[in-house]
Amino acid sequence: MGQKLFYLWIILSLLFATVACADEREDIIGKVENNLNGKTAVMTITMVVKTQRTRRTMKMESYSIGKKKSFIKILYPGKDKGITFLKIDNTMWQYVPRIEKIIKIPASMMLQSWMGSDFTNDDLVRESSISEDYTQKLLEETDGEYKVELLPREDAAVVWGKIIMGVSKKYYLPTTVYYFDEDGLLIRELVYTDVQPFGDRFYPTKWRMLPREPEKAGKETQIEISNAVFDGEVSDAYFSKRALKRYSN
Repeated sequence: MGQKLFYLWIILSLLFATVACADEREDIIGKVENNLNGKTAVMTITMVVKTQRTRRTMKMESYSIGKKKSFIKILYPGKDKGITFLKIDNTMWQYVPRIEKIIKIPASMMLQSWMGSDFTNDDLVRESSISEDYTQKLLEETDGEYKVELLPREDAAVVWGKIIMGVSKKYYLPTTVYYFDEDGLLIRELVYTDVQPFGDRFYPTKWRMLPREPEKAGKETQIEISNAVFDGEVSDAYFSKRALKRYSN
């Protein structure tokens, strides 16, 4: 009787371990989003846009609450200083000081380049909703990384036909993300490196967006996070249309 109970305990332990592992794998992208966003975040960001002939640098500060609200202010260069962006849920606005006008970004412009970079307006709106808009499937697992395939849900208004994401097991942060169109063609690649501690949170401080379309050969956009504060107090005042002009100066 005792031996039977021992074997039963072994079987149940293996079963519970398998279920726990499956639950962990099913929530990979949810963990990635939580680690990238935090409850709140305040960041200082430098963006460098490169082509075969030119190099342009922008500096900005970013404020966010959770996955639904964000505010960005351009600090440099002078000609762009004071331009602000507001995202609430899936809606985005821009304020341009030189014309003193608030502009709502229409759906038709979501795939347009954001400030001349290789990121799009859609990236600012959709970057935090992958777990809601896509189903996930574990393609591969190594000692240090998961490789996850993300396919759009039937009712999701998304632009990518497929996303494949490498995720660090150590940090539950993305390492490399591949974006494919509806025909399965690779359009771009986003690489995250140089994970650094900010308080109790680890964060990739260097992002490199590489277009993979032949006509965009030689282009890339690099982002560097020089400072970040997570889970602190961020005023709700940043997240209204009035804030676009108020915090422009």
